[in-house]
Amino acid sequence: MDDQAVLQANEAFYQAFARRDLAAMDKLWSSATAVVCIHPGWAPLFGREMVMASWRSILDNPHSPAVVCRQPHAFVHGDSAFVLCFEDLGQVFLIATNLFLREADGWKMIHHHAGPMPATEPEDDEDDDDGEEDETTSERLH
Repeated sequence: MDDQAVLQANEAFYQAFARRDLAAMDKLWSSATAVVCIHPGWAPLFGREMVMASWRSILDNPHSPAVVCRQPHAFVHGDSAFVLCFEDLGQVFLIATNLFLREADGWKMIHHHAGPMPATEPEDDEDDDDGEEDETTSERLH
């Protein structure tokens, strides 16, 4: 299913981040279309060259925080998709939106935007008030 493939691409992004693997990060970003990245507190970075230079700087910095993706929700619209998730930095949580485009070799990232959120920890969305098991966001869209 497309939603699972998008979630796998999203997970690969966070795994490349966690491993500080620039080659893996480079493979995840589209080279066929325009890309944009907005790191927390940064101005938008336009174009693959600027985006990859930012990742090189972040991944090469031993003081960059470890980031874990929490509660990803995929929204697939034909050949484009986005994932809304939370980034767990230990004591701090950010909210992130990652946009993907289906290309010949799979889902490629075209936009990443992470920024602060008002709460210190995202609420757990596992339980509904009616006691029924929660369906995934992508299931609600189909």
